[in-house]
Amino acid sequence: MVRTVVILRYAAFDVDREGGNPAGVVLDSSHSEDQMQAIAAEVGYSETAFLVPSSDGYAVRYFSPLAEVPFCGHATIASAVALAERDGVGDLLFTTLAGPVQVSTQLTDGRVTATLTTVAPSVTPAEDVDVLLALNALRWLIGELDPTLPPAVANAGASHLVLAAATRERLADLDYDYDALGALMADRGWTTVQLVWRAGPAEFQSRNPFPPGGVREDPATGAAAGAFGAYLRAHELVTPPAQVVLHQGVDLGQPCRLVVDIPPGARAGIRVTGTAVRLP
Repeated sequence: MVRTVVILRYAAFDVDREGGNPAGVVLDSSHSEDQMQAIAAEVGYSETAFLVPSSDGYAVRYFSPLAEVPFCGHATIASAVALAERDGVGDLLFTTLAGPVQVSTQLTDGRVTATLTTVAPSVTPAEDVDVLLALNALRWLIGELDPTLPPAVANAGASHLVLAAATRERLADLDYDYDALGALMADRGWTTVQLVWRAGPAEFQSRNPFPPGGVREDPATGAAAGAFGAYLRAHELVTPPAQVVLHQGVDLGQPCRLVVDIPPGARAGIRVTGTAVRLP
């Protein structure tokens, strides 16, 4: 450990206090970038958030075991719940490298629920060559994609390649080339690959490889959920205002539930809601 520091551990987007994606949370941080990176590597979770109080909220930095990322959804939810448990529920502003993120917490059935509103999102078509390279690394065939959900790159604070499987079986069988996919993602600036399967009109199963961060698969990815909400709106796959639910981490035995609210307006931020449970 580089220095004495209080690290809170929360599992965000849990389902009835089970599952969730663990995140480290360091409140009132005063560490250098090298120290934050070392702490995140020691914690070993996909992300650790470091918060510094500001005049209107908190400046927040997010580090995976290998690198800093501009924005992380599950660590934001974990941080918001940690602050609410310490200071009470309410509204906050998180100033991130991706931009300002509004965060609100409220009590729901005796638990703290947190909602983040992403920065203005963007969605662009994926290049054909990038899709083929990604499919090759995933060991997927192009015919195994759902043609009603076209490949795209979506960003709501971080960039994610969105690929939709035609079947639940294809999504469940995730055995990819870690080095090849990681190199492609690092070169293109993708934080995760958002793999989805449409389970119903407003319900999706999701998996998110995260090799650039040193993590084979992220059990819950709030940043990608926000980006996916923007993707659905941009491709007119929902009619805003709309709400969809993403189930992630199921195939890892860490079930997670992410509620995504999609307002009208091409640049309007996407709202992602979840709970978080404190870990020992």
